[in-house]
Amino acid sequence: MGGMFFADLSAWTAENVILRMVAAVVLGALVGIDRGAKRRGGGARTDAAVCLGAAMVVMTGQYMELRYHGTTDVARMASQVVSGVGFLGAGSIIVSGHQVKGLTSAAGIWVCACIGLAVGIGFVDGAVLATVILLGMLHVLPWVEGKVYKHSRYMLLHVEAAEGRAAGELMRKLKADGCVVDMFEVDRLGTDMQSFTITITIRVPRRLSREEYAESLLGIGGITSIDSM
Repeated sequence: MGGMFFADLSAWTAENVILRMVAAVVLGALVGIDRGAKRRGGGARTDAAVCLGAAMVVMTGQYMELRYHGTTDVARMASQVVSGVGFLGAGSIIVSGHQVKGLTSAAGIWVCACIGLAVGIGFVDGAVLATVILLGMLHVLPWVEGKVYKHSRYMLLHVEAAEGRAAGELMRKLKADGCVVDMFEVDRLGTDMQSFTITITIRVPRRLSREEYAESLLGIGGITSIDSM
């Protein structure tokens, strides 16, 4: 059975094994180059290595089946790759202050592993299509998100306050201005238990500018800083 767009590499031959390895490196490197150019993720070497490693696991399983007559479960070996790569992806996630960075890079590493598994089993058509879709998503979706978020009325605020009364005054002002509070969390800071941070999600009325409204909250007594997203 031939491939839809590319040659069928499912047969176990020396030529196909080499082509699978090359395809895994190329596809992984394409994703890594795109992420590296944006100074995101592990780059071409990391993604190519993940893709090649995943392909090698599946090919090793195939080889063991041929060598030892079906005593190896290739699907189980592939599932272990998907689980194991999760630990590698977790290493690219960074929590900085109130922001979590690296989630897209972690997801990209996981997808690279899945692409490698597809190449390793000989499903090159699916691997190439997944790579094209992934690269398209990484380029198009940020633009779409920017358009959507620009018109969104929701804001995530991280407020630092030095006085206990600030939380109450903040809630009263939000209610008076017609804002809807979706989430409200307070964390105490320091040994004096007086300073604290407030994490709050609000929906701002259309008559108010989100940026200007966030700045206006600094006028509340006891609030020292506000970060809005």
